[in-house]
Amino acid sequence: MTKVLLCVLDGFGEGKENKGNAITRAKTPFLDKLKSDYPWTLLKSSGEAVGIPKGNQGGSEVGHFTIGAGRIVHQPLEAINQSIKSGDFFRKKELLAAAAHAKKTGSAFHILGMISDQGIHSDIRHLFALLEFARRQDLKKVYIHAITDGRDVPERSAPKFIKQLNSAIKKTGTGTLATMIGRYYAMDRDKNLNRTKKAFELLTACKGTPAESAQKALKDAYAAGLDSDYYLDPILLDPDGQIRPNDSVVFFNFRTDRAAQLTEMLLTKLKLNFVAFGPYTKKAPVAFPAPVVKNNLAQVLQDNKKSQLRIAETEKFAHVTFFFNSQEKKPYKKETRIMIDSPKCPTYADKPEMSAPKVTTALLRELPKNYDLIVLNYANLDLVGHSGELSAAIKAVQTIDDCLSRIIPAALTAGYRILITGDHGNAEYMLYENGEQCPSHTRNPVPFIYVSNPPARLRRFSHSRPTGGLEDIAPTILSLLDLKKPKEMTGRSLI
Repeated sequence: MTKVLLCVLDGFGEGKENKGNAITRAKTPFLDKLKSDYPWTLLKSSGEAVGIPKGNQGGSEVGHFTIGAGRIVHQPLEAINQSIKSGDFFRKKELLAAAAHAKKTGSAFHILGMISDQGIHSDIRHLFALLEFARRQDLKKVYIHAITDGRDVPERSAPKFIKQLNSAIKKTGTGTLATMIGRYYAMDRDKNLNRTKKAFELLTACKGTPAESAQKALKDAYAAGLDSDYYLDPILLDPDGQIRPNDSVVFFNFRTDRAAQLTEMLLTKLKLNFVAFGPYTKKAPVAFPAPVVKNNLAQVLQDNKKSQLRIAETEKFAHVTFFFNSQEKKPYKKETRIMIDSPKCPTYADKPEMSAPKVTTALLRELPKNYDLIVLNYANLDLVGHSGELSAAIKAVQTIDDCLSRIIPAALTAGYRILITGDHGNAEYMLYENGEQCPSHTRNPVPFIYVSNPPARLRRFSHSRPTGGLEDIAPTILSLLDLKKPKEMTGRSLI
């Protein structure tokens, strides 16, 4: 009976060999041998290939979503963009209700979210649309709470976004920037509630460093040694913008994993008229619900009474479960989940191995249980890549090479066929052309390696250009398991 191990190397892109490519600079004897002995190709993992606008970077969420769905599904970013373009955005019942509440009660209308233009968690243009919405609704007390990025964009790019925001405020004649804080605090997803509390107390109790202007606050922070907007400490710009009970709050981040903790804390501790742009809460209206996916990979396996194991460390556990299962939280029948705690440290550059060795040990214990499908994620190349530290990323790559050298032979001995893939690029591009650190994702394709005993062939392969996309992985798994691909899956088997 065929069994499959899908090994997702998060942030494992295929890029040109250069001084900023941590993957080609690392010593990877095992990966090199895999690429020499087994067939491999390249898969598209960004832009329209994962349901987001052309030219946008790929990401872990959309990558795992596309793999698990077996098709390209338009993601919330594109849905929101189209809504703004058509004008439906300004007629959204959830937004209209929040505006009506603010006008009826005389309470404030708060706009909260990350100021970034990469479309991974948010898009600053959605903030501009909300300001235009507030203008059309003639809202008087409109306050903006900006979360600075520094990860999906250059590390000190907040001044650019603040300049754009100030222009939008001037254009609409609406809104006041009340607070700023780095996503390290406001968008933690690893249960570091002390970080989330800092953001909460800035928003609701004005606990932050007072500043005359956002630009001066950023300039002073940089002068004091702040390397990245990611770590910006709480900044209070206007105490009148304090979020109070009964206020309306619109959180315009659409990606679920990093908006959930702060949302939960706000809604647990305060009675608010809250609107979420994505499905990260069941306690408030959601303006843009998750797309409905029928007959994803997990569903097909359940229908055929197949067993599944999902295993990852905390940072990527949601990706091999929630996102892989088309944003369904509840496990499917015969689906086992194992989460290994991620290490607690300010930056994973301090611990580039993360919990990969522990994940490896846990997987080796599970192999004798003969799951029909194992989905494994190694987080290192993405999370350490986000630090921007090239030397740490090289160590992360070498850690993964060592882990693969332990699990691949064991999995082959246990009778597994193994698919190794990236979900998006990151560690292959750690330096911009000017030499500055690049902490963000890339638009590069990802390798896809098929390991079996004896070695088999891929139907389509190329080492220089993509021959498919992430949507092809689920149909490939079904083909290996001798299961019929449902008509809803538009991906094609690679074998």
